[in-house]
Amino acid sequence: MNLSTLTSSHNQRPLLLPSPFHSRRRRFRVSLPRCSSDTASAPPSTPPPPPQQRPPKDLKGIEVLVDKLSPPARLATSAVIVAGAVAAGYGLGSRFSGNRYAALGGAIALGAAGGAAAYALNASAPQVAAVNLHNYVAAFDDPSKLKKEEIDAIASKYGVSKQDEAFKAEISDIYAEFVSSVLPPAGEELKGDEVDRIVGFKNSLGIDDPDAAAMHMEIGRKIFRQRLEVGDREADVEQRRAFQKLIYVSNLVFGDASTFLLPWKRVFKVTDSQIEVAVRDNAQRLYASKLKSVGRDIDAEQLVALREAQRLCRLSDELAENLFREHARKLVEENISVAIGILKSRTRAVPGVSQAVAELDRVLEFNNSLISFKNHPNVDSFARGVGPVSLVGGEYDGDRKIEDLKLLYRAYVSDALSGGRLEDSKLAALNQLRNIFGLGKREAEAISLDITSKVYRKRLAQAAAEGELEMADSKAAFLQNLCDELHFDPQKASELHEEIYRQKLQKCVVDGELSEEDVASLLRLRVMLCIPQQTVEAAHSDICGSLFEKVVKEAIASGIDGYDVEIQKAVRKAAHGLRLTREVAMSIASKAVRKIFINYIKRARAAGNRTESAKELKKMIAFNTLVVTKLVEDIKGEPSEISAEEPVKEEEITQDEDDEWETLETLKKIRPNEDLMEKLGKPGQTEINLKDDLPERDRTDLYKTYLLFCLTGEVTRVPFGAQITTKKDDSEYLLLNQLGGILGLSGNEIVEVHRGLAEQAFRQQAEVILADGQLTKARVEQLSNLQKQVGLPQEYAQKIIKTITTTKMAAAIETAVTQGRLNIKQIRELKEADVDLDSMVSENLREILFKKTVDDIFSSGTGEFDDEEVFEKIPSDLNINKEKARGVVHELARGRLSNSLVQAVSLLRQRNRVGVVSSLNDLLACDKAVPSQPVSWEVPEELADLYSIYLNSDPAPENLSRLQYLLGINDSTAAAIGQMGDRLLNSTAEEENFVF
Repeated sequence: MNLSTLTSSHNQRPLLLPSPFHSRRRRFRVSLPRCSSDTASAPPSTPPPPPQQRPPKDLKGIEVLVDKLSPPARLATSAVIVAGAVAAGYGLGSRFSGNRYAALGGAIALGAAGGAAAYALNASAPQVAAVNLHNYVAAFDDPSKLKKEEIDAIASKYGVSKQDEAFKAEISDIYAEFVSSVLPPAGEELKGDEVDRIVGFKNSLGIDDPDAAAMHMEIGRKIFRQRLEVGDREADVEQRRAFQKLIYVSNLVFGDASTFLLPWKRVFKVTDSQIEVAVRDNAQRLYASKLKSVGRDIDAEQLVALREAQRLCRLSDELAENLFREHARKLVEENISVAIGILKSRTRAVPGVSQAVAELDRVLEFNNSLISFKNHPNVDSFARGVGPVSLVGGEYDGDRKIEDLKLLYRAYVSDALSGGRLEDSKLAALNQLRNIFGLGKREAEAISLDITSKVYRKRLAQAAAEGELEMADSKAAFLQNLCDELHFDPQKASELHEEIYRQKLQKCVVDGELSEEDVASLLRLRVMLCIPQQTVEAAHSDICGSLFEKVVKEAIASGIDGYDVEIQKAVRKAAHGLRLTREVAMSIASKAVRKIFINYIKRARAAGNRTESAKELKKMIAFNTLVVTKLVEDIKGEPSEISAEEPVKEEEITQDEDDEWETLETLKKIRPNEDLMEKLGKPGQTEINLKDDLPERDRTDLYKTYLLFCLTGEVTRVPFGAQITTKKDDSEYLLLNQLGGILGLSGNEIVEVHRGLAEQAFRQQAEVILADGQLTKARVEQLSNLQKQVGLPQEYAQKIIKTITTTKMAAAIETAVTQGRLNIKQIRELKEADVDLDSMVSENLREILFKKTVDDIFSSGTGEFDDEEVFEKIPSDLNINKEKARGVVHELARGRLSNSLVQAVSLLRQRNRVGVVSSLNDLLACDKAVPSQPVSWEVPEELADLYSIYLNSDPAPENLSRLQYLLGINDSTAAAIGQMGDRLLNSTAEEENFVF
C-alpha cells in the first residue's frame, strides 16, 4: 500500500502529521484551516497542489520486536527473558565466586535486568499499537471509510486498551486532524456535510464525547492564539470567522450535550450573544448555500428537503423565511434585469418586447407556483417563506428603479391588449405583477388607463370606419360591450368620448365658424358616442367661446373710435357662425366688458378728488354707450330699439311705489324729458353691469360721488388758493342714470342714495337752526322752507327735527338730573308729554334720581310714607328694577332712622321744638318703610323730653303710639308725661336762664 494522507475534499490538505511522544505527557499536534490569504496567493487558474507525501512512523528498537509478537508470545518471551536472566546470573555467580551466595546475587541482578527488559517489552506495546494505528489510518484514501472494528482489532492485536494513554492520544490526534481538515478555510463557507462527516468519523474512531470535545476546545485555543498573534485586521476577521465556524459545527456535533462539554464562555470569555451570533450567521450561510440549488422549477420534494436542512442547521423559522424570500426575490430580479435589458437595448426590435414579456411570464409562473405551495395542505412540511414574491428590500426597491418597473408593466399591459381585448387571465396576471413590482394602485391604473385608452380609441376608429358602430341598434350597448372586452371604466370612456368630440370641434372651427356640414358631422359623432347634451354645450362653450372671446376682446380693444363696420361684421360672424346661444355669447361678452369696467372703477377710486373721479366715471359711461351698446346689438343680431323711457323703467316703477319721493329734485333730474333725450341720443345698455362684481356699498358710493359732482359742478383751482365752480346742465343727471344701470343699482337703491343725500343736507342745516334745542314758530317756518328747497317729504323732515330736538333735550335733562334740579313730578310731566326718558337718561342716573326722591321723603318732616308710591309707582315711572329699588329704600331707611334720632336730640338741646317734631316725623317715616326695634339712648330723660314735645304737637294717635314704642317709654311714664305737659321743659328753661 502506498503512503497517503487524509485530505479534505476542498483544499487537499494532509490529515495526519507526525506526533512523537517522548514522555508520558499528552501532546496533540492540531492542523488548522488555512487563511484565505494563503489560498489567494496562488493564481486562480492554478490547480490545487497534489497531496503532500509524508513517511509513516517507523518502529524503533524493541518496538520492532513487540510488533512481531502477539500478546501471548510477548508474555512467553517476557517469561523466558526473566527466567534466562535469572539462570544466567546464577551461573555466572557460581562460576566466578564459587559460593552459593554469589550465585544467588548474580541471579537476582540479572533477573532484575531481565525483568526490566520484559517490562520494557510489554510497556512499548501501546506505543507500537499507536504507530500501527497511525500507519493504518494514513493508508486510507477516504478516512470516512474507517470502521470501528478495525480500530478495535489493532488494539486487540497488541493487547492494549483504547483508554491507554498512548493509544488514546493517537486517536485524539487523528480526530483533531480530521476535524481541522473538514472545517473549510475562513474565506470559504460550510458545505453542510461537515457535521455528518465529523460525527461519522468520531463514531468510527470510537472516541468518547469528552475526549472529542477536548479536541474541539484545543482547536479553538489554537485559533484564539493565532488571532491574538496576527496584526492584520483582515486576518483577524478571518480567524474570527473560523472560530465561529468551529463553534457552530461543534454545537451541532454534540447537540444538547454541547452546553457542558464545550465551555466556550469559561475558556474563551465569550458571551451567550456572541455564541448565538456565531450559530445564527453560519446557519444562515449554510441554509443560503442550500437555497442556491433551488431554481424556478422548484417542487414539493425540494421544499421538504429545505425544511429538513433548516432543522439540521438549527435556523429559526423567521430567518429561514427571510432567506427563502430573498432567494426568490433574486431569482425574480434576474428575469426582471434581463427584461429591462431587452427593452432598453438600442438594437431592440419588435420581437424584443415579446422576449421581455416572456421573462415576465416566467416570473408570474414562478410566483403562481409559490402561491400554490402556500395553499398546499402539507405546507407545514415545506420550507418557511413560501408565498407571493415581492421586490421589497431588493435591488428594485427604490425610487431610482421604479421607472424601470413601470416600463416593464407598460410593456406587459401593451402585450396583453395587443389582440384588442383583455382576457381575464391577463387581468389577474397584471394584478400579480403590480403586487410583485410594488406599484401603487394609482400608478398602475394610470399606466393601464393610458394604454387602454389608446386601444379603445383604435377600436372606436375601426368600428366607425367600418360602419359597425353606426349600424348598431344600440350605440350604448355597443360601447358598453367594448368597455367590457377591454375592462375599461365606462366613466373614463365617457371622458374619452368628450375628448374626441372636442378634438373634432376644434378642427371644425379652424376658420372661425361652423358650417352646416360641420354641424351634421358633429351631430353624427355625438349620436354614435352617446355624448350628453350638457357635455356638448360645455365643449362648445369652451372652444367656440374662447374664439368668440378673442373677437370680443379685439372689439373692445378698438376703443370708442375704432369700433367700425369691420369690427361689427367680425362680431356678428363670430356670434352667429360659431352657433353660440345668446346666453352663452352674452356671458362671454359680459366677462370681458366687466373687466374694462373694473379698470375704470379702479382709476376713479385712485383719483385725487371728486372731479377727477367723475371724469373717469364719465369715460366709463361713454365707453358703455359707444362700444358696449353696439357690441350687445351685434351679438343679438338686431339693433336695440330702446325708447327714452326704457332706461328708467325700473325707476318709474319705483316712482309708482314711492310717490313720496317725487319731490326730490335730484331724483327728478335723472328722469329727463323727451327733448333732452333727443339731444343726447339713445342711452346705453344695462344688461352688462357690475351688480355681481362689487358690493352694494361700493356701488352706492360711486353713484353718490357722481351725484355730488352733479350737484356741486366741476371745481377748478386757480392761483392764490382760489376755486372756481362750474355748474353743469341737467344732462349730467342723464349720465348719472346710465351710471346707475352700469353699476347694477336697483330703483330702490338709487332712491336710497338720493334720500340719504337729501336727509344729510337737511340735517346739517337743521342742526344749525336748532342749536339750542328750542323750536319756535319762526324756526318752524324756516325749517319748512328748507324742506321745500331740498324736496324732502314732510314725514322724514319731522323725524329729523324730532331727532335733533330730542338729542338737545336729552342733554338738558341729563344735566338737570346730575345737578339735582329735576324731581319726580317733573319726570311725570315729561312722560305725559311723550318724552322718551329711557333713551335720554341713563339707568344709572335714573337710579340716582330715585335715591334722591326717597331721601327727600325721609327728610320731609311730615312722617308720611306711601308704600305703593315708593315701591311701585316711582320705580315704574323711572323704569328701574323694583326689587333693586326696594333694597335702596330699606338701606336708606335704616341709616336715616338713627340719624333722625340724633338730629331730634340735637334740636331738643337747642330748644327747637318745631325741628324736634319734624325729625321725629322723619324717624316715623323711616320706621314705616322698615319697621324697627325700640331705640336706645344714653340719657333716658332726653327721650322723655322728645316724647313730651311730640305729645304737645297734636300728633295722630297711631304716630304717637308708634313713637312711644320706638323711644321705649312705658304707659305709666307716658301718662305722667301727659299730665305734666310743658312744665318740665319750662322749669328747665328757667334754670338755664338763671345760670346765664
